This record gives sequence, C-alpha cells and structure tokens, in this order.
Amino acid sequence: MRSLIRTGLAAALLLVAGVAQAADTATVFAAASLKNALDDAGKAFTAQSGIAIRASYAASSALARQIEAGAPADLFASADLEWMDYLAKKNLIRPNTRVNLLGNHLVLIAPRDAKENAVAFTPEAFAKALGPDGRLATGEVNSVPIGKYAKVAFEKLGLWGSIQPRLAQGDNVRAALALVSRGEAPLGVVYESDARSDPSVKIVGVFPADSHPPVVYPFAVTTDAKGEGAQRFLDYLRSAAAKPFFEAQGFSVLDSGKQ
Repeated sequence: MRSLIRTGLAAALLLVAGVAQAADTATVFAAASLKNALDDAGKAFTAQSGIAIRASYAASSALARQIEAGAPADLFASADLEWMDYLAKKNLIRPNTRVNLLGNHLVLIAPRDAKENAVAFTPEAFAKALGPDGRLATGEVNSVPIGKYAKVAFEKLGLWGSIQPRLAQGDNVRAALALVSRGEAPLGVVYESDARSDPSVKIVGVFPADSHPPVVYPFAVTTDAKGEGAQRFLDYLRSAAAKPFFEAQGFSVLDSGKQ
C-alpha cells in the first residue's frame, strides 16, 4: 500500500512539474526579420513575468510548414498574411488571438563601403550597381515573404525581366542580408528592420509604397499552445511597454490594443 501511495505521489508531482514548466515557457516561431526586436522584447517580458521565451527564427513559409507537421510552437509570427492564412485554413491557430501587429518597409541595400549611396529604380542604375557579374540577394521569390514582396515590386516597376536572371535567392531574409553584409552580393532587397540590424550594410533605395502590398506581420497563438505563456507574451507585445523594441528596429506598430 505504501508503495502504491509513493508511486501515486511521484506521478502527481511529475504532472504538476509538467504543468508548471508549460506555464513558465512559451515557444515562439517567428519570421527571421523579427529576431532583434523579439529577442529584446522577450528578455524584458521574462524579467517581468518569469515566463521564459524560446524563439525559433526562419522564413515564415518554413515555420508554417513545421507547425503543420506538428512542431511544438505556442505563438506564430509571420512576415506576411498568406502564411498565417495558410495555418488558419488548417485550424492550427486560435482565430480570436490573431492580430496584425506590425508593419515594415521594403528597402534596397548595398555593402557599407559601396560607392553608390543611392540607386534609382531603373534598369541602367541596377546594371551599374550590380556590375557585370553581381547578384541581387533576396528571399526565394515563390515562398519566402521578402522574395515575394520583391518580385511583385520589381514587376510593378518594370524591372523584373532584367533583375530575375541576376537573383541570389536565400532561405530567409537574414540569409539575403548576410550575402550583402559579407560583400558577396552588391545589392539586396530586405526589410528596413534588417538593414538597421547590420552596420555592414546601408540603404540605397526605398521601394515606393504602391509597388507592393503593405508589409504586415500577423501574430497568433497556435491551437496546440500549452499554458497561458503565449497569450501573455502576445498581450505584452501589444502593450506600450513593447512598442520601443519594435520602433527601434524600424517596425511600425499597427496594433496596440492592450495598454
């Protein structure tokens, strides 16, 4: 009898420990461009709440497919609406938690020591900046949000035909940023927040706002989220306390419903 009681107590303690761990941790799958801002916001939130934030950063497309395959994410932050819609259609997010939290801008970057300080959106200007063999770095244009935005913008500006053969397409926006930062590509298309995060690059052009759909970052708690940590972190991200972390990286805050 004592043995059974001890076994039951041990099982109960393990169950309580598991619940406590779930409540004290939130796993966030977020677009690569959010890394600096979310890392800073996560540290501040953990110091305030005691809830640890575990973040995995990659292209929104890759993260959405990982969640679809059963990866244990509690909160998803996408760099475009399409991949959040993708999970919504599969009932993998909680609709009542979804919020379009942030906006961003599409920019053209070059290495910090490049001669050009401004590149006009003309075939001649791009040909000069790229040189005979240079590539333009961005994300994969059929799935990665930054690449999709870039393709639409170049098509709208009448540049796609000349730019498409010169592309170096990365797995995510930070991969494209790294190519320019290391001097391996003379030009790149990234978000303003990425350009601000790396002192080895400079902005040499800002895409006209009407050349592509607005860059919007939707956030949502996943259907299988454990505990309340994800919702509490999302509430924090919508608060006035988190706003400076995003604005410091070049994001615009579209929603601040929780004060």
